[in-house]
Amino acid sequence: MIAVLDEHHHGHPEFMKAVAATCHDFFTTPVAEATDIIRYVLAHAAGFARLRAQLFEPPAAGDGIGPDLLGSCPAMKRLGTLIGKFARAEAPVMIRGESGTGKELVAQAIHRASTRADGPFIAVNCGAIPEQLVESELFGHVKGAFTGAVQDRLGRAALADGGTLFLDEIGDLPLSHQVKILRFIQEGSFERVGSSRSLRVDVRIIAATHVDLAAAVKAQTFREDLFYRINVLQINVPPLRERGDDIEWLARHFLSRVKQQTPTVANGFSAGALLALRRYRWPGNVRELINRVSKAAVMAEGALITPAELDLSDPPGDRDASVINLQEARERAECTAVEQALRDSNFNLSQAASQLGVSRMTVYRLLEKHGIRIP
Repeated sequence: MIAVLDEHHHGHPEFMKAVAATCHDFFTTPVAEATDIIRYVLAHAAGFARLRAQLFEPPAAGDGIGPDLLGSCPAMKRLGTLIGKFARAEAPVMIRGESGTGKELVAQAIHRASTRADGPFIAVNCGAIPEQLVESELFGHVKGAFTGAVQDRLGRAALADGGTLFLDEIGDLPLSHQVKILRFIQEGSFERVGSSRSLRVDVRIIAATHVDLAAAVKAQTFREDLFYRINVLQINVPPLRERGDDIEWLARHFLSRVKQQTPTVANGFSAGALLALRRYRWPGNVRELINRVSKAAVMAEGALITPAELDLSDPPGDRDASVINLQEARERAECTAVEQALRDSNFNLSQAASQLGVSRMTVYRLLEKHGIRIP
């Protein structure tokens, strides 16, 4: 945005703060003799906006990745490619990844990109169902099959007919029920609890687990025949700590989402917070990142979220927390210098630029780079 100001505007500091915070540049009236300059500035502003969109907007999801799977690191790009390929197939898919990495989001993305997209996507958390209710939840029951069965009930397999059945945390499924899942996958049919009538459905199986199923097979806690049935196509979801710059982008994305729902003064992250985000090992992965950003947004006392507000002042288990590489040191010093110059100049961008020895446009770029917002 380009502002055109007259002398009256210059007399209002609050108005000038708003211009400095929101405008690319400004001109003072009269502007009739500045047509060529204005044309140049508008062209430069348009190019700068395109550059800013490339550098500072959250990365777009790769081909085949759903709207909730943001990321542009190499591992996420590979994930997007596999999702696109596997969506065109009908074979079972095994999604492997740590808790909180978004395995169900990957399963949903495969479903949405498949020919079954118009059919249902039914998820079952195998580790959250009491053992005595697993069969009923999966295959349903008839009235009177057991105490409390007061009416017929469809199971998740029947509800998924024509679509996708997602068996989350299948590694936690009791051995006593694994053989029934195997038969269902092999034959495409099942019997409801209390019934001898076989029902047939058309579903695609996608399973997910955070455990090493190959090791579970060796330990005889997971059936080998079921393992080979469901482990036809494999996808590994990368842990957050291996996703590089995606961590910053995701943190900003989740903060933007929180701001739409929760009042907060936070607009970004301090340089120290960004450094802490990169150093932390993220045992809870993306789920933990969402939790920490949501809490920090509520607890924030200033425009920039601090490491302490993220509960990351002393990253647990990070032996290299005291080691800062040269790039990190430069970025932290750069952000600190900009913040100090803004405070010293009472957030006057022209004075801050003069103090830093750079142009006002460079200050704009640094504000965007470090997520600094003018109050």
